[in-house]
Amino acid sequence: MGIFKKLGWFFKQQKKRYIAGILFLLLVDLAGVVPPRVIGILADLMNERRLTTRLLFMWVGLLLIAAIFQYLSRYGWRNMIWGGAATLERELRTNLFSHFLKMDETFFQRHRTGDLMAHATNDLNAIQNVAGSGILTFADSILTGGTTIIAMIVFVDWRLTLVALIPMPLLAISARILGSRLHQAYGESQAAFSRLNDKTQESISGIKVIKTFGQAKEDIDDFEGIVDRTIDINRKVYRIDSLFGPVTSMIIGLTYAVTIMYGGWLVTTHMITLGQLISFVSYIGTLVWPMFAIGRLFNVIERGNASYDRVYQLLDEKSLIKERSHATEHLVAGDISYHVAAFTYPDDEEVSLQNIDFDLPAGGTLGIVGRVGAGKTTIIKLLLRQFDNYEGEIKIGGKNIKDYTLEGLLSSIGYVPQDNFLFSTSIRNNIRFAAMDKTQDEVESAARQSAIHDDILNFSRQYDTLVGEKGVSLSGGQKQRLAISRALITLPEILILDDALSAVDAKTEAAILTSLKEDRSRKTTIISSHRLSGVMNADQILVVDDGRVVERGTHDELLALNGWYAEMWRRQQLAAQLGVGGAEDGAK
Repeated sequence: MGIFKKLGWFFKQQKKRYIAGILFLLLVDLAGVVPPRVIGILADLMNERRLTTRLLFMWVGLLLIAAIFQYLSRYGWRNMIWGGAATLERELRTNLFSHFLKMDETFFQRHRTGDLMAHATNDLNAIQNVAGSGILTFADSILTGGTTIIAMIVFVDWRLTLVALIPMPLLAISARILGSRLHQAYGESQAAFSRLNDKTQESISGIKVIKTFGQAKEDIDDFEGIVDRTIDINRKVYRIDSLFGPVTSMIIGLTYAVTIMYGGWLVTTHMITLGQLISFVSYIGTLVWPMFAIGRLFNVIERGNASYDRVYQLLDEKSLIKERSHATEHLVAGDISYHVAAFTYPDDEEVSLQNIDFDLPAGGTLGIVGRVGAGKTTIIKLLLRQFDNYEGEIKIGGKNIKDYTLEGLLSSIGYVPQDNFLFSTSIRNNIRFAAMDKTQDEVESAARQSAIHDDILNFSRQYDTLVGEKGVSLSGGQKQRLAISRALITLPEILILDDALSAVDAKTEAAILTSLKEDRSRKTTIISSHRLSGVMNADQILVVDDGRVVERGTHDELLALNGWYAEMWRRQQLAAQLGVGGAEDGAK
C-alpha cells in the first residue's frame, strides 16, 4: 500500500472530493444489503404461505427504491473519484512536461526520447489508475465487505458468519506473496515498454536512413527481437497476475461449501429460517467482489507503484543550470566579454575548451571557424548557458550571463543551429513560432531577410503550406532558411548562426549575409561556419582547434598569417572555381 502513502500529498489536496466519493460508495453498499434481505423475507413468506399481493408490491417497491438510490449514489462516486483521478493525471502531466522543459542538455543526453515518452504516457496512466480504480477498489472492497458482513451478522446469524469467514486469511496471505512478486515484475515490464518505445521512435525518425542503406529487414528483425523480449517479460507479469483469480475462486468455493453445510444444519435445527439462509448465500455472492477486488487492487497498486518510482526518479533530477535569486529579467544587450579558462563536459574527462578569450563590441560580427569537432559549437553552448560548469566568466553588457534569468538571456538571442527543428504546422506559424502575434508583413520581412520568401511563393499554399513533421517536405537549405527567419522575426539583440548556412549554395549564402549586414548593422552577430566565405566580412574571426583559439584577426590579417585559415581559404576558393563542394539547396 506504499503507493497510497506516496500519493498522500495529492489525497490531502483533494480530501473533500475523495471523502465525498467514499461516502457515496458507502451509500451504494448500504443500499446493496437490502435486496438479499428482501429476497430472504419473500422466501420465508412464500414458504409460510403468507405472501399477499400487497406485501409483494411493498417489498418489490423497496427493491426499486434501493435500485434508484444506488444509481444516484453510483453517479456521485464516479463523479468524485474519477474526477480526482483526472485531476491527478493533469497535474502529473503538467509537472512532468514542465520538468522536461526546465532540464539541461545533460539530462536529455542521459535519457532517450522514447523512454521519456513512455514515462509521460504509460507510467502516468498507471499512476492515474491508482487514484481512480485503485481508490475505488480499495475503499469499495472494505465498505462492501464490511457492510455485508455486518448484515450477515444482524440479519442472519453471527455463528454462521464467523464460520463462513474462516477461509478469508488464506486470501490475505496469497495476496501478500503474489503482490511482492508483482511489484518486481511490473518494474521490469515498464522498463521493457520503454525500450520498445525507444526502438519505435528511433526507427520512425530514421526511416529514410534505414531505407537508403537497405537495412529494413535487419531493423525489423531487431524490432521483433525487442518485441519478443517484451512479451516474455509481460508473460511473467500475466502468470503472476493470473494466479489471483484461481486462488480467489478456491476461497470462494470453500466459503460456499462451509456455508451450505453449516447453514443447512442451522436450518434443520430451526436456529435460522430457510429465507435467512437464502439471504446469507446472496450476501456471500456480494462478498465475491471484494475477494476478487483484492487481486485487481494489487494489480493496480503494484503497477502504479513501479511507475511512480520511475516518474519521480526523473522529477527528482535537478538541472545543472541554476538561476540566481537576484537574477534580472531585463533583455540582454551590450558588449560581449567571453573569457573561459577551461570547460569539460559532464561525465567527460577530456577538456573541451581552454583559454577562449574574446571581446565583441555591441553591433559587431564575430566569425568562428575550425575543423569538425574543434569546439566551435561548444563556445556557443556556453554563451547560451546550456552548461555552467566552466572556469571563467562570460559577460554581456558588463554583466555576468549567470546574473540574467534564462528567459531574459535567451529571449535576447536568436539561435539557429545546423540541425534545426521545424514543427508540423504551416510555414507562417513556424516562422512566428516565438512571436505568434507577428503580422503577415513581419513574417514576410523575416522570410525576405533569409532569402526564403520567393521559394514560399512557389508553394501551392504559400505561407499556409504545411511543412510536415520535422520539415520533411522541405529541402535542407529551405529548412535552414526558415529557421533563420524564425530567429530574425524576434529582432534579437544577438544573432547566432551555428553552421546554419551549410545546406545553401554560395550565392544564397552571400545574399543572406548581405541582408543581415544591412538590417542588423547595430546588433551583434556570431557566425560559426565551415565555409570561410560566410565569415570573411566579420569584424573578428577566431580559428579554433582542439578547444583552443589558434588564430585570430580579420579576413585579411588571417590570410597574411598564412596558417590554417589561409590554407583552407585557398582550398575552398579552388573548389568553388572547379564547381565542387557547394551545397545543393534544391535537393530534398
